[in-house]
Amino acid sequence: MIGFKEQRIKEIANNVNGKKVAVVGDLMLDGYYWGDVKRISPEAPVPVVEIENEFFRFGGAANVVLNVKSLGGIPIPFGVIGEDQEGEIFQNKLEESRIKDNGIIISTERPTTVKVRVIANKQHIVRIDKEVKHNIHEELENQLLGKIESSVSELDAIILQDYNKGVLTPNIISSVIKIANDNGCTIAVDPKFLNFFSYAGVSVFKPNKKETEDAFNISITSDTDIEKALRLLNEKLQAENILLTLGEKGIALLDSQDNVTRVATKARKVADVSGAGDTVIATLTTAMAAGASFTEAAFLANFAGGLVCEEMGIVPIDPDKLFNEVLEN
Repeated sequence: MIGFKEQRIKEIANNVNGKKVAVVGDLMLDGYYWGDVKRISPEAPVPVVEIENEFFRFGGAANVVLNVKSLGGIPIPFGVIGEDQEGEIFQNKLEESRIKDNGIIISTERPTTVKVRVIANKQHIVRIDKEVKHNIHEELENQLLGKIESSVSELDAIILQDYNKGVLTPNIISSVIKIANDNGCTIAVDPKFLNFFSYAGVSVFKPNKKETEDAFNISITSDTDIEKALRLLNEKLQAENILLTLGEKGIALLDSQDNVTRVATKARKVADVSGAGDTVIATLTTAMAAGASFTEAAFLANFAGGLVCEEMGIVPIDPDKLFNEVLEN
């Protein structure tokens, strides 16, 4: 059982302010077109959506950036966007959010990754993805690594946020881990399947249940299965700490002292699970940068992930709501 005293919670909340957290990974935009369907197209048997509202939000690794910002940290995004209209929208949103773009590379060869959702009469009609998934080339790798290496001395932590869109190449992954470890910088990972076993030697490895089952070709159902999975992850990756997310069953932890801890999820009315993983890794890493232990940070991250699931759409965590709820519980 993880226990908190009020003074300790307030101490972590205060220490979060101003912590610099780099987020390296697949930066995206989420687009939304809202409207009504009042007729079927005469051109084909498909609905005609009359758009009433359209907007864009940060997605992918950019949502992690926004969560760090919302918590009071100073996020520094590192990634690649396109020289296109969506790239301009992305840069404008960074400016609106007062997030620096020093780590952003603009490429003429790749589009900005965008996922556009068309929603009519409160129904999700279709999603349109604009992206390329092949790895960035060596020149872009070197540019990105140069930016990270020149910034590492001022960072409190680094997050590697992988969506398998080509920014986190094997070279980027191994190089950033080495840069972080050589400089004593906390480095946390939210992996995806393609690079799953490339993250050896990080401070925190945070997969979900499905990714772990797929990676080891196992089924995780019982408490025994969960502990076995944690041990397999530790054996394969030699991470200092492992956090396995289990959906409605909460999280399971294996810390640097080889202790296994389970943290249950508080019963909530779930509206949308989108972006919960981004919130968890952002809260976990920012709290550790603020001096929280791994188990303390994981407890806060579990609460944060649950809270954003109560909201429709992808929204960042509200720090006041988070810390007040932790105090109440």
